[in-house]
Amino acid sequence: MTPLGQKIARLINANGPMSVADYFSICLNDRDHGYYQKQNPFGVKGDFTTAPEISQLFGEIIAVFLILAWKAHAQPKVVNLVEIGPGRGTLASDVQRVISKLAPGFADAASFHLVETSGRLQEQQRKTLGKAPIKTTWHDRLETVPDGFMLLVANELLDAIPTRQFINTAQGFRERVIGLDNSGMLEMQVGVKTIDRDLLPNSAPIHNAIFEYAPARTAIVSTIASRLSDNGGVALLLDYGHLKSDFGDTLQAVCDHKFVDILHLPGTSDLTSHVDFAVLGDAALAQGINVFDPMTQGDFLLSLGLLERAGALGAGKDRTVQQAIEQDVARLAGVENGQMGNLFKVLCMNSSKTPIPPFKSND
Repeated sequence: MTPLGQKIARLINANGPMSVADYFSICLNDRDHGYYQKQNPFGVKGDFTTAPEISQLFGEIIAVFLILAWKAHAQPKVVNLVEIGPGRGTLASDVQRVISKLAPGFADAASFHLVETSGRLQEQQRKTLGKAPIKTTWHDRLETVPDGFMLLVANELLDAIPTRQFINTAQGFRERVIGLDNSGMLEMQVGVKTIDRDLLPNSAPIHNAIFEYAPARTAIVSTIASRLSDNGGVALLLDYGHLKSDFGDTLQAVCDHKFVDILHLPGTSDLTSHVDFAVLGDAALAQGINVFDPMTQGDFLLSLGLLERAGALGAGKDRTVQQAIEQDVARLAGVENGQMGNLFKVLCMNSSKTPIPPFKSND
């Protein structure tokens, strides 16, 4: 076992089996051995590549959307630009560069706030944003970001927030837990806790069907929506997931760009699960704000000019550079296996009902 695996085994010996959510959280966030504290998750040398790391095109399109959101709200004179879970700071850097170039009035009105709990990642972000044109402040939680009009982005944040899992047994749905087998190794087991039937999807589950329930994600979205309701603004959430609540086991671990068993070498791989956008939309609506119908990442990027910007970026370049740009566009917006276009969804919350392209009013 890894040092974290040994720690988890001691906890199970002392307290009994732990929920999938607790295991998920410890693997990622343990202060001594957690994945985000010890590993280098991002980029070619890490375990996975996020959209901002694929191409500057992603950050540039996000910046265009933020400019449109700022204009839709009559160009406020004071703006809190917020990113939660900013990775290496690549998206923040691209967004600041484009806003400063295309909307200098917006840049003058804005202060940038990065919400990051990892000290190691904060150091990387400070290096990336060393010469950033907009003043940047770091926070370990959203609550310390100053009150005021807010434009918020969270890319691939919610998939890394722990989820619980429940499995359909002959006795009804029971929570899945992590326990120890006879040799002391970690194994998936069935616990005794149940789930409120009202939380389950309407479709009939088969035997051993898995339902994932992530109240921590709902709490984050509710907090963001409450801030928007109180202060005004827009939030854009991008992640992989589904638009309709359903059964399914989406928990996965990735190490060195490959899928591995979630119990394999705890603390050395990234754990994620798909986001239920239907549940998150309902949580935002409960705070009294407007929620646009979610769309796929491909539709979002293409509607805001991804192809046109890619063409401009490749103009006058040699064919090798142009082909690389084409490949990046395909990864960001394509619909083939392994591409992000359909797998990733985009949810937009707005304190007003004013439409913001490419989202349309729900009225």
